Amino acid sequence: WMFSSVQFVQEHVSKNDTVLQFLSPAVNCCVDSTALRSVLWLDDEKEELKGFDYHPDPSFNQLLKNVITETSIIIVHGRGFSKAMTAKEAQAFVGDASCPVNILQPRSGSKRQRRDTTNDLLDLVVKFGHGEWTVGSVYYAQSKDIPLEIIIPSSQQAEREYEKVKHQLENLEESVRDRCKKEFTDLMIEMEDHTSDLSEARIPFLDYKMYTDRNFFLPTKDGSDDTMITGKIKIPEARKAIVAQALNQFSNLLNSKPFLINFIRTLESRPDFNARARGYFASLLTVALHGKLEYYTDIMRTLLLELMDEHVQNKNPKLMLRRSETVVERMLCNWMSICIYQFLRDTAGEPLYKLFKALKHQVEKGPVDAKMKKAKYTLNDTGLLGDDVEYSVLTLQVLVHGEGPDVTPVKVLSCDSITQVKEKIIDQVYRNLPYSQRPEVESVALEWRPGSTGQILSDLDLTSQKEGRWKRLNTLAHYNVRDNATLVLSRVLHSQSFHQHQDNYEEKNALLEDDHTFHLVRPADEMDEGKSKRGSMKDKSMTKAITEIYLTRLLSVKGTLQQFVDDFFRSVLCSGAVVPPAVKYFFDFLDEQAERHDNVDEETLHIWKTNSLPLRFWVNILRNPQFIVDVHVTEVVDASLHVVAQTFMDACTKTEHKLSRESPSNKLLYAKEISTYKKMVDDYYKGIREMVPISDQDMNTHLAEVSRQHTHELNTELALHQLYQYASKYYDVIIKSLDEDPAAQNKQLTLRLQQIAAALENKVTDL
Repeated sequence: WMFSSVQFVQEHVSKNDTVLQFLSPAVNCCVDSTALRSVLWLDDEKEELKGFDYHPDPSFNQLLKNVITETSIIIVHGRGFSKAMTAKEAQAFVGDASCPVNILQPRSGSKRQRRDTTNDLLDLVVKFGHGEWTVGSVYYAQSKDIPLEIIIPSSQQAEREYEKVKHQLENLEESVRDRCKKEFTDLMIEMEDHTSDLSEARIPFLDYKMYTDRNFFLPTKDGSDDTMITGKIKIPEARKAIVAQALNQFSNLLNSKPFLINFIRTLESRPDFNARARGYFASLLTVALHGKLEYYTDIMRTLLLELMDEHVQNKNPKLMLRRSETVVERMLCNWMSICIYQFLRDTAGEPLYKLFKALKHQVEKGPVDAKMKKAKYTLNDTGLLGDDVEYSVLTLQVLVHGEGPDVTPVKVLSCDSITQVKEKIIDQVYRNLPYSQRPEVESVALEWRPGSTGQILSDLDLTSQKEGRWKRLNTLAHYNVRDNATLVLSRVLHSQSFHQHQDNYEEKNALLEDDHTFHLVRPADEMDEGKSKRGSMKDKSMTKAITEIYLTRLLSVKGTLQQFVDDFFRSVLCSGAVVPPAVKYFFDFLDEQAERHDNVDEETLHIWKTNSLPLRFWVNILRNPQFIVDVHVTEVVDASLHVVAQTFMDACTKTEHKLSRESPSNKLLYAKEISTYKKMVDDYYKGIREMVPISDQDMNTHLAEVSRQHTHELNTELALHQLYQYASKYYDVIIKSLDEDPAAQNKQLTLRLQQIAAALENKVTDL
């Protein structure tokens, strides 16, 4: 920017052959902005840029009101808000919570995202581009702090908006009801064909070892390569006996309550023992102590009482158990997983599996973009494939090489990529095998024999279509494969190139260049994006209609799957049938603790129960069915499962969800059902409270039986070995802490740990 002899210079942010990107330069406020010229300077070349208007930074008035509520709109007054920005570019934050900015006029309003109420002052920060202004401070008030005249007008207005949106949704649902009934009937028939017989024996439940591995260790940073899952560890043969004996002594030490409580407290006091390490440590502890679950439960109870007292004293009891940031919170999560395993197998696992299968089937009935991970049929609006894609349903006759003359009919879409076709073929041909026992997509080749010579089908080859710098993934339509065509599926040896028939150097390079590949919808290039920003008024006027079409499609999928969602919710939230003993026992424990503290009301108790079971366990299983059944969850299916899981979470909260046009689509989708689901949760908690109590003795008997049944399946020695790594890492502080603990001194715990260290690490001690 130039003003007579004064220059304001800004270096480029990024550049390539066709695009230069700059931030607008900071300009001295004393300069007349209307007299500024914009000049691009490249070496000795100067180019004046016409049509740029430079506006001063926005200014903000003092906040008129700094008390805000769960649903209030924050009004910010000032000047120059909409001169050079749009609402999409502006950002607002209360503390660290982002607020959607709805309007950009001299009166700018933004609704805050939900967060827990607190009286702490929080900065209200507004960002325009790379400029940031602290407008003032606000705090969230308790409802009793708000004058009644503020509540009533806003709630009446919200109620009118809510009723209006609800009515529109009911009309939309009515319009798709008949289609949903037909789709549901078709889905049931197709699922029966697909799964033959959905008896308990046909559901691929994970065995106890794989179930605990996936729940405890799969979410860790190493995932399926985690040592606890692979079971691989290097111990020299000559030391195996010494290590085994020392680990047995370490196990005895962990079974000393003063040592274990001290061990956990010492680790949690270390700043580098972060949330991830705490969760992993807790999972190792669960496996190591699995043989004595009564003792594990006692440790968990002791630590929970400490955590409770801490939250209540800090006057934030509602936050307890909200996250897994402490060892005991992860211990509780694992304890629930252990105690609910049999209930999953006997009761809730089948409706969960059927929901997953129905969702997968429905998603795959329509086009799924393999690159963008978007689908025509989904519950998730962000994963919705907006573009119309031409396709037809084909039935392929599939021969498996080396497995006899029998053909398997497989339904696919003409727009499916070759990898998608392989996945559908494997699903159908090997439908009676769990996912982990099926051949991997990369290990099979697909051959089509339209004439005397066969043709290997692949996602990319020399025939792939090019659109500028983009290359389209091959589909069945690309190869002109017709309905009823015969294809041969064969295994490929790993030593061979996957495209073994294509030795051409150029072709191999073409296969490797997949940075600019697309499947159904080509991403917009920079030139296209420029055009779309200047979109016509006609395009903009269509947006509302398009949104309604998309919502109708979401509602159609939701209606088709409604029975499966309801069945799962009922199986989990039914206190009239079987309730796992651990749930009754733990909820009674929470009831007792709530009575012990004066400032724990019914809402807080409801939150505790929700955080300890539905949010801690059921939401996790709903999002990850692979944690209980041997299946593969694709990204598009995962996106829809997240919507169902979010609905389950909403049903468990006491907060009323008032609808508006800005509500997220998942809230709109299940608006009609949410009150029913909330009542199911309330009735479930009430029903459990009215059940006959479970004594400590009965609970211990139940836990002892779980230990007896399953401990031999787990690798407790490996868990002990991994746990000892923490004792080794923090050895000095643990020894110091034990030396200062009278209970530890009485039991000579320091000496015992030193002896174990000497055996495991040849540590030199002063013994």
